[in-house]
Amino acid sequence: MKTTNQFFSAIVMLLLIVPFANFAQEDARPAYVTVTKSYWNNNYEGSPEEWKAAEKEYMEKVTKKNEHISWAGYFMHLMTEHSNEVIYAQSYPSWDAIDKAAARNAELEKEAWPNDDERSAFLKKLGSAYSLFHSDEIYATMSGAKPLEGEVTEDMILYVRQNKMAFPEGGSMDEWDGLYNKVVENVIKKNEYLKAYYPERHAWGSDRRDFNEVMYVESMCDLEKMLDKHQELMGEALTSDERKALNKYFKSHGDYLYSPIKL
Repeated sequence: MKTTNQFFSAIVMLLLIVPFANFAQEDARPAYVTVTKSYWNNNYEGSPEEWKAAEKEYMEKVTKKNEHISWAGYFMHLMTEHSNEVIYAQSYPSWDAIDKAAARNAELEKEAWPNDDERSAFLKKLGSAYSLFHSDEIYATMSGAKPLEGEVTEDMILYVRQNKMAFPEGGSMDEWDGLYNKVVENVIKKNEYLKAYYPERHAWGSDRRDFNEVMYVESMCDLEKMLDKHQELMGEALTSDERKALNKYFKSHGDYLYSPIKL
């Protein structure tokens, strides 16, 4: 059966939401996050239910049993550059765990599907849901997170602000750290519409300037309220000179909205 962008967008209505990286304590924070951006294959010969069932089976039999993976999850396009986007992210306790996780996946796949032909057929069908092109990035998590409290709802929105950092003359890590920590304590943590905040920086990939701010809000309406509240709190927390000093560390940014998925 042929599929279309609209057909796959129905997947969002079938699935539940999960948090991005819900850790309660700083010492429980994963060290790295890998992000794979793929695209739906419009000629996938399957249904959203079949895709969900296959990914859930792999998650249960392989990913969740892999001791080197802290967390894993999917995200669907909501408002991004490409309507066919599907994001898969995994977090790890260390850099070494990234390589170990890949090797362990191969072992667990053989345990889950001992028959070579059956395993090959399952993985081939699983991969056929996506186009051949994909991109990979690795990010290092940062301090200053505002962890999600409780469970998320189906209406929640994942908002990713991808900043391109500048490296200004006269700037320093001490100045940046002081301004960033002030924003976290007096803006991020005091914004009642911002339900969760996870900062991460480039570790490996296409652009070393990347500084991502991954945020949860309860709805599209609350997204606007959160942004308005952010500006209000910034005006209260930082002087005009401090805001100018902070802005010099940013070159530009992009905004992306996703619907998180639970399999």
